[in-house]
Amino acid sequence: MKKTASTDKAPKAIGPYSQAVISNGVAYLSGQIPLDPATNQLVDGDITVQTERVLQNLKAVLEASGASLDSVVKTTVFLKDMGDFPKMNEVYGRFFTSNQPARSTVQAARLPRDVSVEIDAIAVVA
Repeated sequence: MKKTASTDKAPKAIGPYSQAVISNGVAYLSGQIPLDPATNQLVDGDITVQTERVLQNLKAVLEASGASLDSVVKTTVFLKDMGDFPKMNEVYGRFFTSNQPARSTVQAARLPRDVSVEIDAIAVVA
């Protein structure tokens, strides 16, 4: 059995997918890009600003799923340019301060809307 979760505190899905799917006590979150949920427009700014917005969006979807940043077990970070890794990592570290999840980071040839970063997550639901 599975159910979906969504929130207005994160951008609406821009395609045929759910913000999150919950199955057997695990939340699988779709990748978030730096869209402002109020306007559904990309935020202006460098990789630090974009990463901050992405993680705020993920946090909102986690909460709507009955999970939290502390219950995340795995993330995948997709970067347009691996040269942005140090700045992205600094912001990421502010969100995951303890009990850090496993993580993969890859450079992608192209991301939706040509953004610099996208992050997805898997979390345990309380």
